[in-house]
Amino acid sequence: MIKYSMLIGRYQPFHEGHQKLVQVLLDEGKNVCIALRDTPISDTDPYTIEERTKMINDVFPQVKVVSIPDIEEVVYGRKVGWGIRQLQLDKETEEISATKIREGSLVNR
Repeated sequence: MIKYSMLIGRYQPFHEGHQKLVQVLLDEGKNVCIALRDTPISDTDPYTIEERTKMINDVFPQVKVVSIPDIEEVVYGRKVGWGIRQLQLDKETEEISATKIREGSLVNR
């Protein structure tokens, strides 16, 4: 059975910071699954699930992308067989903001 490292997010848009997170996991030899939150289209969420899936798979065709509901939190009980880990990237990458990217680009709809 294949096991995955899962990244959960909106990825509005999928940017260089997200790419680095994925690359770190791939470099560790992990299989990666990105769980895209299915958010309604708005100024802060301008891209559809299909558009975001394409953005991701254009860069990482080997990454599995799935749609999940617009979750509020991740909760787990004891000894569930998996863990939660935060990847710390370099300061420059940590400062990349999808909000700033969206504010600087036009989204034609």
